[in-house]
Amino acid sequence: MCGVPGPPPLIWGDKMKEEMMEQYRELLTSYLKDRREDQLYAAQQMSKWMMEQKIPPEEMVSLHAEAVKRQMPDLPEEVHLSFDLLIEMMIGYGIALREHDSLINKQKELDYEIEVAVGMQQTLLPDAPPQLPQLDIGVISVPANRMSGDYYNFVNHGDSSIGVALSDIIGKGIPAALCMSMIKYAMDQLDNPSGPSEILRRLNNVVERNVDPSMFITMVYGVYDSSRHTFRYAAAGHEPGIFYHAKKGSFKDMTTRGLVLGVTKDTRYREYSLSLEPGDAIILFSDGVTEARIDGDFLGRDRLKELLRAHLDQPAQQAVEAIYQNLYERAKYNLKDDQTILMIRRKNDRDLIV
Repeated sequence: MCGVPGPPPLIWGDKMKEEMMEQYRELLTSYLKDRREDQLYAAQQMSKWMMEQKIPPEEMVSLHAEAVKRQMPDLPEEVHLSFDLLIEMMIGYGIALREHDSLINKQKELDYEIEVAVGMQQTLLPDAPPQLPQLDIGVISVPANRMSGDYYNFVNHGDSSIGVALSDIIGKGIPAALCMSMIKYAMDQLDNPSGPSEILRRLNNVVERNVDPSMFITMVYGVYDSSRHTFRYAAAGHEPGIFYHAKKGSFKDMTTRGLVLGVTKDTRYREYSLSLEPGDAIILFSDGVTEARIDGDFLGRDRLKELLRAHLDQPAQQAVEAIYQNLYERAKYNLKDDQTILMIRRKNDRDLIV
């Protein structure tokens, strides 16, 4: 197991019990005589030590009962019998306490394993967007919880072309992370990356064979050709992206059609194409963005476009970070789903000069 075990408890044998009995009897005698605060403090420290040594509570009560009997042997029989009843009650309490401690230890082990999984999941994502002469790319991906169901990747297609993938695994925690690792591995095996529709077709076959039907995976995959400044893309049930036309200052919803990955074997995905002029941008995102709750309502695509417009004059990385921060604040720091925003913008002439 990954957890680090603590030191073993001391054996509560006859010798130790007799030593503790003598110490406790002396403490009880002195307290009954003087009733000082330091004696109460000493009792607290003794109790703390006994708990650290995992001594059951019924043994602690039994210790007190024996000390009282030795100190006051003439007590009525009813008093001695009451201690027997209290000890029996403490046995059940002790069992429950040990079960509680066991659950805490198991939770610590699980937390450690999850932290390891979180670290491994981060290695599946690119360290930073690729740097291309004519493109400005920015991306931010923030999990709602410790592990994310969103995945993005960049693939070198050669000939000045770059592939961009954004996927949303409908699920949480470790199952989603395992699906993410499978998608990453499958994409790494694409030795000769082809067009977006063919890539989705091949990924769909992998998911259909290996993922439980209860898990749903959406994806958009596009290829930006820097020589022609075209963006060819296909989608598998993913939230449609947004295209920004710089000259017109207008937004357009990208057309997307296609089943989520893994539903049926040999699914075909339709391919679309966009031409980008200087300053034009493509914004891809997971549905956690548009479904963020703002004042009780979904953010929606129209209000997302307002956020985009407010930050499109910034470099792509600064823009996506500012958009997320604005959304996070408007949601009152309570986002229920993973947030991923990816921006691809063709640089304009002044950016190329700089």
